[in-house]
Amino acid sequence: MQKQSDTAIARPLLAPKSVAIVGASDDPTKTTARPQQFLAQAGYEGQAYFVNPRRETVQGVKAWPSLSSLPEVPEHVYIMTGAEAAIEAVRECARLGVAVATVLSSGFAEEGSEGQEREDRLRAAAAEGIVRVVGPSSLGVVNPRNGVMLTGNAAFGEPDIPKGGIFVASQSGSVIGSLVSRARGRGIGFAGLVSTGGEADLSLGSICEATLDDPGVTSYALFLESLRHSEDLASFAHAAQKAGKPVAVYKLGRSEEAAALSVSHTGALAGEDSESEAFFRACGFARVSNFESLVEAPALLKRVGTADQPRTPRIGVVTTTGGGAAIMVDQLAIRGMTIACPSEQLVADMNAAGAPIPHSLIADLGLAGARHDVVTTALQLLQDSGEFDLIVFVIGSSARLNPELAVQAISESGGHEVPVVAFALPEAPEAAELLNRSGVPAFRTPESCADVVAAAFTRVSATIGEGARFAVDAAANTEVLDEKVSADLLTRQGVAFAPSVAVSVDELDSDLELPFAYPVVVKVLSDKVPHKSDAGGVVLGVTDDEGVRRAAREIVANVAGYDPGVVVDRVLVQKMAPKGLADALVGYRVSPDVGPMVVLSTGGVLAEIFADSAVRLAPVDAATAREMIDEVKGLSVVTGYRGLPEGDVAALTETIVGLSRLAIDDPDVLEAEVNPLSIGAAGTGVVALDALVRRIPVAAGASAATESVAVPARS
Repeated sequence: MQKQSDTAIARPLLAPKSVAIVGASDDPTKTTARPQQFLAQAGYEGQAYFVNPRRETVQGVKAWPSLSSLPEVPEHVYIMTGAEAAIEAVRECARLGVAVATVLSSGFAEEGSEGQEREDRLRAAAAEGIVRVVGPSSLGVVNPRNGVMLTGNAAFGEPDIPKGGIFVASQSGSVIGSLVSRARGRGIGFAGLVSTGGEADLSLGSICEATLDDPGVTSYALFLESLRHSEDLASFAHAAQKAGKPVAVYKLGRSEEAAALSVSHTGALAGEDSESEAFFRACGFARVSNFESLVEAPALLKRVGTADQPRTPRIGVVTTTGGGAAIMVDQLAIRGMTIACPSEQLVADMNAAGAPIPHSLIADLGLAGARHDVVTTALQLLQDSGEFDLIVFVIGSSARLNPELAVQAISESGGHEVPVVAFALPEAPEAAELLNRSGVPAFRTPESCADVVAAAFTRVSATIGEGARFAVDAAANTEVLDEKVSADLLTRQGVAFAPSVAVSVDELDSDLELPFAYPVVVKVLSDKVPHKSDAGGVVLGVTDDEGVRRAAREIVANVAGYDPGVVVDRVLVQKMAPKGLADALVGYRVSPDVGPMVVLSTGGVLAEIFADSAVRLAPVDAATAREMIDEVKGLSVVTGYRGLPEGDVAALTETIVGLSRLAIDDPDVLEAEVNPLSIGAAGTGVVALDALVRRIPVAAGASAATESVAVPARS
């Protein structure tokens, strides 16, 4: 049967006219009794049914023996049973034509092979009808706007869940309740909260995209444990940008998959968190590192918007408490933000207008800052000055004791083109509520405030593009190409290599007749030895034919000692290139999670140790490649730092772009690396001195790749 499209599930997901709870309990102390209590408390006006075949009533309300016995087909069913019973309940939903089933039950893929088999049966049961499944292991779906409380999370037992425009989607169930409790009483509210659980059917990205047409949803807060179903997140990101709805994201964990699946340095450099960072950047998401920032960020994101490049805003700090302002300045500076000092003219204007401040990095109003008229005057002059892109107001004790004074004045400044954000040094929930409701983002901690400011201004427009993405089967059979074959493949991508020839070890006694002059480097040439230096497979500075023969014999012996199973029958003789200004590593890798990416780092055998790298989703354009060069601190020596000679940045840029286009030109390549790439002086080019490629064998390519599709250009 044809399943409903993802977009069709928005209404039955968040605004069902009828719901059913399967596994409803009569014991009010049990988790399975909570949804009934929460629905009643929240005033859900639709029809609610409670299914329990062992009881006539549950908590004083009629109980039904099954979904099939109900007088109507419910639009949304919440299943709170064991795993096997949940599968049967989903099958019944499919047979009846239920639109959405949310499954609390655990015992699926998270429990190994047996759980995976159950999850497969769960999907198969859903496929018998149109029903779409949230979960399993979902703590539920909540919509404070209409009283939909399909959750067992105890945090929703409190009355008056705050309503607002933030839609929360979380891969962790407990997080939705935690965020509600943190936002309560602070003027921050929600348009919906979904615990996505195991994502056996509906993914976090597809659920979010389905809600984009809801006018009550103005922004998104995502809590991610992994980047599974990244293609759905990418699709959502593209659509969210079109809809003008900002997305804040908090992600747990560090991925070790990249290093585990890699034979080059690139995997380690692109692994850990840089892979996620590159993906979120391409999605146009604002990534925060402070948990509380997740619900505090959307207000500022809506004010600031996005740009094509990260921005360094001119931030003015105004305060009534010098100590609090110093804390704020520290936190902003740690994150690379620029604090702008008020000009002498602005200081004079403020003193003349009755809002005196000293000549200092911050605008310290002192005790006068507790007065409504002084704060109003100060903010108007600061915002109108043209000297700032953002004002951070650090409020002292008046925020808690007399919010009608300074806080009221700040709340009246929220409509100006230059945004104001506020942090109160004391705990001041009433002040935060007043500010947030008036459109002035208010933060509980200086760490969160600085975190959100940095995330807002480094967020760029989504470049992920629309359409299919490239995916790879991490278990696919692959082959590592030797250096010569790797170099031939990468030459087609525009990578310039030092001249080289492959020489058979058996033919070394004859005249070599090399097509280039000495000196040369001699290397082991084998797809079984990807890291030649580790195996003693490289000899530098060879100056004649006899030196080549000695080097070859030395390499054969070294490799035999390193790995007796490797037979060395060829060596690569390569012309030694003049020493460049610096070495770089340019790598390419197809991540099982987020697809193709390109990596730039300082080069050589220590690249992994320094981990000084820039990562982007591939392919990239020249402007993005140049951004990457500027990000790698170790390559400052070729960008004219402090008068140093400039390297051939243009040639390096072309190499990055060319390698990144493997995403389009050769989708069977899963990993490629040029290391080192010697960077010459401006106008002299770059030269690749070593290369490694791992790919799906050409003959097996059609079957081994799970997907091989066009990848949209990324900038």
